[in-house]
Amino acid sequence: MKKVLLITLSTLVAAIGVAYIVFKPNLGRLDMVATLFTGVEQYENFASIKDMYPTTLLTAASTPYDFPSGEPLGLPDRFNFEGSEYSVDDFLALTDTSALLVIQDGSVRFEEYFLTGGRDVNWLSMSVAKSFTSTLIGIAYDEGLISSLDDPITDYVPELAGSAYDGVAIVDILEMSSGAAWNEDYADPDSDVMRMGKIMGIGGSLDTFTASIKPQRAPGTYNKYNSADTQALGMLVSRATGRSLTEYMQEKLWAPLGAESDAYWMIDDFDVEMAFAGLNATARDYAKIGELFRNKGSWFGKQIVSEDWVTNATHSSKAHLLPGENPASDYPMGYGYQWWLMDGDEGEYSAIGVYNQFIYVNPTKDLVIVKLSAFSDYATVETEEGYREFQTIELFRAIGNGL
Repeated sequence: MKKVLLITLSTLVAAIGVAYIVFKPNLGRLDMVATLFTGVEQYENFASIKDMYPTTLLTAASTPYDFPSGEPLGLPDRFNFEGSEYSVDDFLALTDTSALLVIQDGSVRFEEYFLTGGRDVNWLSMSVAKSFTSTLIGIAYDEGLISSLDDPITDYVPELAGSAYDGVAIVDILEMSSGAAWNEDYADPDSDVMRMGKIMGIGGSLDTFTASIKPQRAPGTYNKYNSADTQALGMLVSRATGRSLTEYMQEKLWAPLGAESDAYWMIDDFDVEMAFAGLNATARDYAKIGELFRNKGSWFGKQIVSEDWVTNATHSSKAHLLPGENPASDYPMGYGYQWWLMDGDEGEYSAIGVYNQFIYVNPTKDLVIVKLSAFSDYATVETEEGYREFQTIELFRAIGNGL
């Protein structure tokens, strides 16, 4: 009997040991996924993604571009938002800012890092990645690999037949108007976006998940923010170019912009990039896409993406995409091709990611601002205090007004 018990115990211990070896690499991933949007601090995680998750590598350019230094800029002490005044320093601390970079007319006017941030630190961009994915669509379109934005995405991605994206025009997906049924509630662990995000923690296929989404309304009629729309666009980049997002971006965007650091893109179990939120790069390299768009797609005389694409991506006259209280949109900011559009007369637009990530562009003031953060209270309450996105735009405007 003792021998049987010893054998059983030995087998159990061995099984536990094997399970630990197999699942140990996922423990940090699972812990991070489980604690997102709960108020737990994330600044250690956001600076360490490549050590926690499987990723692909974007290598620094062989000839990296270093932004020149401009006249040093002092930040304003305070800024106004909805009739109240806020301390800039307090706001940066409140939103767990890791990097703040201000570039005017191509020169660095302000650069400071906090917490686990640093000039050479890769940071998880969250939905800022969406603007990179859409730019890759623009480059593929310019190259003729996508014939028309009015083409159904299923002409290029037949795997999406039978899903919410079956027959939907590419342009409607670019503008977050696919008509797909979707819940982007970060506070609900069972929402669609959280279920898709869990693939990065527990495994699975992003392509399969995207192909499972069902339709809800007619495409091109309602602006509903949907991270799966961007994942579908990632599939389009891959199928239209015959290459992964990482490979295509390396050649067409990362190297031409003179990226000064390696970057990393999170992938699922099938080596598919998390197109909607998985890019990790440095503040200066994030700024380069802002500068590219500020310069209408041109980078020191080379047209990386067409001027027409930049214009269409960062402007809209469609009723359901206009900023303000809009019954045909689920958010008061306007929307372009995976870029958020601000109200006002200065043509501002921004890539925005949860936890307070920004690449903000004000072409009127020749201004690009990158803010990387780990705002731990993000989505813990359903008010501006739980997001701080409109408040951050007012901070950027105050910085611009002080130039």
